[in-house]
Amino acid sequence: MKIKRITMPVLMLSWTLLTVHCSTPKKVGFKNPVDTTDRQIEYQNKTTYQFGALGVSVSNEFDGARLNGAVQSNDSTITLYFAPENVPINKSPYYAFKTWSDTPKLVYFEFQYPKGFKHRYKPKKRTDGQWSLVDSTDLIKTDRGRILRLKVDSRPQIIAAQEINSSEDVRQWYLRDIVSSNEFVRLGSAGQTALGRDIPVLDIYRGSPDGKPIIVLLTRQHPPEVTGFFAFQKFLETIVEESALSTQFLNRYRVLAFPNLNPDGVDLGHWRHNANGVDLNRDWSKYRQPEIKNVVSHIERSSKDTNGEIILGLDFHSTYEDVFYTNKTREGTTLPHFIDDWFARLQMDIEGYRVNEKDSNSDKPVSKGWFLYGQNAVGITYEIGDHTPKERIVEIGTASSKAMMEILLKQ
Repeated sequence: MKIKRITMPVLMLSWTLLTVHCSTPKKVGFKNPVDTTDRQIEYQNKTTYQFGALGVSVSNEFDGARLNGAVQSNDSTITLYFAPENVPINKSPYYAFKTWSDTPKLVYFEFQYPKGFKHRYKPKKRTDGQWSLVDSTDLIKTDRGRILRLKVDSRPQIIAAQEINSSEDVRQWYLRDIVSSNEFVRLGSAGQTALGRDIPVLDIYRGSPDGKPIIVLLTRQHPPEVTGFFAFQKFLETIVEESALSTQFLNRYRVLAFPNLNPDGVDLGHWRHNANGVDLNRDWSKYRQPEIKNVVSHIERSSKDTNGEIILGLDFHSTYEDVFYTNKTREGTTLPHFIDDWFARLQMDIEGYRVNEKDSNSDKPVSKGWFLYGQNAVGITYEIGDHTPKERIVEIGTASSKAMMEILLKQ
């Protein structure tokens, strides 16, 4: 399937930001370099599969979909095939499809992955605009894999490994909840992706940016990792809320927030990579991919132009459990005591919460290592569990944001 190169209109207010990309960002060395040159990917055939005998349709014709094939196996079962954009890749099969039927009926959907891949994510479904977790009794484990038992009718349902937050969903969120009511939030572009989409950046401060230390927030390097994005959302919403803490914080500090670092991969329904078939969180060294090159250029230029030191970088992801990945090296960095102080506050402020920290200096070119080796700053990979309840994510995101602001105001 041929994919046309996409060109997106550029906001006029972003003109000064787009000039950043003529500069060459400073490369950072890592112990174990990773080859991040372009790799071929396999595009999905975007189509709607119609099974006339069953009166059931299955489709991947929407942003964030992942479905590589569908065949009817018997009078009540449809086998669905899901494959990654390329290999090697993490063994975390992502799937997302839409289904409906002429009349109400019970249908069995068999999930098949390539050899060597096993089912990971619990299915979620969206009906009438609302997401819910599929009942565990309707996910049947067999020798061949997983089978989902689903009641279908004329209302289209989306079944997905994680709630879908497409690039447009993300854009609607930050325009509505972050940008529209806050004059101190400036929306810009850090440049373009491999397919020509804008990489949005929210530049947040009160007064003048000159001399303000910079905190960088990142998310969606890996497309399906939406629980980390949910934490990012609440973290950022807390920073911009109308409160004395927020006002005082933004009078002293500047936040550069990147709400969707991999919009191509997000909308293409990729398991992990960008449109060039590369894990962006392995490219924070030589910047072979446009997303990382442009983001790094933007961060460095923003720091240089306003004489603002980069002091902290938080990169929001998802994995099997809640965990913070930190660097061991802290003495001599911008905030040598921040991590200990922050984690102590989280355990004090969140009832029943115990920080799960795994510390090691990054040997591969990931973002937290770039903050340490490239900026002498604190870098943290902020991971939320795949199935951490949303209410808990909101609680953790709010508390961690408030604690960060309070600690930094004491510096």
